Amino acid sequence: MKITGVELRRVAMPLVAPFRTSFGTETERDVLLVRVVTPEGEGWGECVAMSEPLYSSEYVDGAAAVMRRFLVPALAALPSAGAHVAERALAPFKGHRMAKAALETAVLDAELRAAGTSFAGFLGASRDRVPCGVSVGIMESTPRLLDAVAGYVDEGYVRVKIKIEPGWDVAPVRAVRERFGDDLMLQVDANAAYTLADARHLAELDAFGLLLIEQPLPEDDLVQHAELARRLSTPICLDESIESARDAAAAISLGACSVVNVKPGRVGGYLEARRIHDLCRAHGVAVWCGGMLETGLGRAANVALAALPGFTLPGDTSASRRYYATDLTEPFVLDEGHLAVPTGPGLGVDPLPDVLAEVTTSTEWLPL
Repeated sequence: MKITGVELRRVAMPLVAPFRTSFGTETERDVLLVRVVTPEGEGWGECVAMSEPLYSSEYVDGAAAVMRRFLVPALAALPSAGAHVAERALAPFKGHRMAKAALETAVLDAELRAAGTSFAGFLGASRDRVPCGVSVGIMESTPRLLDAVAGYVDEGYVRVKIKIEPGWDVAPVRAVRERFGDDLMLQVDANAAYTLADARHLAELDAFGLLLIEQPLPEDDLVQHAELARRLSTPICLDESIESARDAAAAISLGACSVVNVKPGRVGGYLEARRIHDLCRAHGVAVWCGGMLETGLGRAANVALAALPGFTLPGDTSASRRYYATDLTEPFVLDEGHLAVPTGPGLGVDPLPDVLAEVTTSTEWLPL
């Protein structure tokens, strides 16, 4: 497959409500879309980098710059480029996993569309629909949190994740557990907001029967996560710490986690995400698919990934309306707590032209 050009498109997607975590608040997603064009057709990818380097060192302007200057020219030097070939061509460039993931996804989408194969079929999905959880940001008050959780439970979400930080942890979790009972699948996400000195305090969460506590400590410290895991009965899940299958192997060997959140953008793409799935499954470690407030394009790929057999916990693959009043694609709609896995070629979804035109803020064409 010969790539003839790459389009970098920026879109501004307003969120239905502010989304606050321990590292910041988002009210709008500045999304970088990648469109790869070939003689046989095109493919789409979505870069999940945020506007500022807060969740990780990557940010949208930087992702566009590295694609423009290094990654796209690396593809231009190839006589032909499928997803595996593209992955090898991009490997010499250090870091920039979210940028690589977006470009690799667009190449893979084009490749699979031309072959008439779905993302789910290519990845090895074993289900035609996946159970969905929802991520609830830090709220102004506990009553607001309880109202939000009640709304999501009524919509049918099978699992609720609460963002926490120092000063907003034990009390809100207790309130949710008391209000909704022990049957609610509940977990928390700290986004690396704590230190090992907080171990005794975090151990208070053990009383609430949580599925897991996600990324409690800094991302670069697997050793202290292993120590924390020994002090808590709540399972430790790693997110920001896992950027590759090698990281996952190290974490498992150290006992730093018993659950892994797989975010394809964070690990460099769906090929590496599948490797992490395979590794964790071989070691009996549960995995689930995280989210980065993706539009329908990124959500389609995530839902396909979440349908693999090792994804035994509900992911953050929420319905479109959780974040966007109008999605870039036909909306993903929750059905009894599940989303259907797209079955069409490639991602199985396409941007809606009118919506895409309305939210586009800039485009850049890079011929190869």
